Formats: sequence, C-alpha cells, structure tokens
Amino acid sequence: MQHVLRGAAKPGRGRVHGMLRHRLHPRSTRLARTVAALAIALAVSAACGDGDASQTAGTGGSGSTPATGDALPEGCAAADGSAPTVTQFTDYPPNCLRDGATYQAVIVTNQGTFHVDLLAGAAPLTVNSFVNLARYHYFDGTTCHRAIQNFVVQCGDPTGTGRGGPGYRFADETDGQAAYRLGSVAMANSGADTNGSQFFIITGDDGALLPPNYTLFGQVADDDLGLVAQLNLVANPNDGPPLQPIDIESVTIQER
Repeated sequence: MQHVLRGAAKPGRGRVHGMLRHRLHPRSTRLARTVAALAIALAVSAACGDGDASQTAGTGGSGSTPATGDALPEGCAAADGSAPTVTQFTDYPPNCLRDGATYQAVIVTNQGTFHVDLLAGAAPLTVNSFVNLARYHYFDGTTCHRAIQNFVVQCGDPTGTGRGGPGYRFADETDGQAAYRLGSVAMANSGADTNGSQFFIITGDDGALLPPNYTLFGQVADDDLGLVAQLNLVANPNDGPPLQPIDIESVTIQER
C-alpha cells in the first residue's frame, strides 16, 4: 500500500507539492516554514513493500526483554556489528533491547560525527526499531535527502527519495513526550502510526516549534551540538536537499 506523497511548501510560493494546498503570502518566510513544519508529517511516503506489517503502541517487540548476557531473539541483529547489511524487512523486529541497558547511536557523516542518546524509556518501540536497523547497517551509506535551514535535516531513507522504508510500520509514542529543542531526533511519518525508518534532527528554532506529532526518541549530545550547527549551515534556505551533501557513512550502537 502506497501513501500519496505530500510535500512541504517552499517560501514565497502559494502551493504545497502534491495534493495539499495552502495560500501563502509571498513575503512570509516564517509562515512558509510553519506550513513546512505542519507538512513534514505528510512528506514521507511508505515504500510499496511496507504492506500492513505494523506494531501496536505499548506492546514492544514480541517476546520478553532479553537480560544482560542472554542471546538476542531471532530477528535481532548481532550487537557486535557483525550482521550482514539488510535494507528490507517483512515485520517489525522482536524486542532487541536488553533490560536496564542504555543506548547511544554514533552517527558518522561526511560533515562530522555526532552522538545521539536514545530515549528507550520514553519511546521503546522507536528505539528498538532504530537500534535493530542500525545494527543491520540499514543507514550506512545513505544520504539525508531533505535539509531546511533553521528547521530540520531529514534522513533514514536508503533510496534517497523520501519515499523509502524498511517494509514495516509502527505506532507513534508521543503521549507525554518532552518538548523539541535543538538537537532533538524524532520520527518523520506520513500520518498517525506510520513510522518506518525516516527521522529528522532539529537544527534550529523553527524546528523546535513543530507540533508534538512526531515521536521524540533521541537527543544529540550537548558536546556535539556544534555539528548540528554545521548541518544547518549546509541546509537549504528553501525546502529541498541540502546545498552540500549530508551523507551518513555509518550508524553504530553503543549499549551500556
């Protein structure tokens, strides 16, 4: 099943790509970015192979939480990084997060390296999916296809089109979540409960004004916010790809 691709408004234009249409004052850049903020939920179109494989909020992956030292369930990538590269799946993964462990993603890009503290307690479904995808090298060698100055950088699609996904969807985890801020990492989606692999990093004040419709699952470490500023420098003043490529070379997971 394929969603209709609905993009975000460009400043100075009275339309939104696709079927969603607004009338914008041509001089109102902030208004255009506000429309872009509201439309980010409509900017992801699930890949044709996504089908109806889905996970219900609050249930976590199937099976019990593995204890430290226990083998991970079948379907979980090896924690040591030895799993082969996989870019398509048929189902949401089993529970691959260990009881009591904390997780940090180390994201190496051509613009520099930054660390994301993953919020497994607040968003267990999302972190479980992200960790397993990263351990299957799903994000390695991909490009961030969308970057808007003072707003967000959007990544996580191996096709680089904004239409790709892992082959499954899972529910939002937005109830009671914290406010977005610089360096927040959240899921992009195409509507309620349509999360897949695409995520965005908030790179400016406009992004922090997003409505709380996107699952917040990580925060860039304070020491790495300078790299977030660098990503913002190469972002597009309009809605589109960055002015310079933002390529993800690898995402590795540190489990403590």
